[in-house]
Amino acid sequence: MIKYSINRGINKPMEFKGLKAQYIGYLAAGLGLTLIAFAIGYVMGMSMYSCLGVAVVLATADFVLVFHLSATYGEHGLMKKMAQNHVPVSVIIRSRKIFYNLIKS
Repeated sequence: MIKYSINRGINKPMEFKGLKAQYIGYLAAGLGLTLIAFAIGYVMGMSMYSCLGVAVVLATADFVLVFHLSATYGEHGLMKKMAQNHVPVSVIIRSRKIFYNLIKS
């Protein structure tokens, strides 16, 4: 008789080395931009060691920032924080036309 294992990880967020959800993409994008910065610097004629130093600093900063954001905000917290910035403090209505139209319909 064949035994099939049951996948118990359904509906769990994707996680890799402690990074959850969208932070994996942020880390990949940062490392990709670091690689592009290294290539542009090297093509422009900078010394390979200076390009390597810049790339190491950028990659380290990317790792530190992304892991800090993941630990601080969690899976959905950063999106909630960014959405909170778009909510107005107050709604100002300078005309009563809106309320008159509610009564008519």
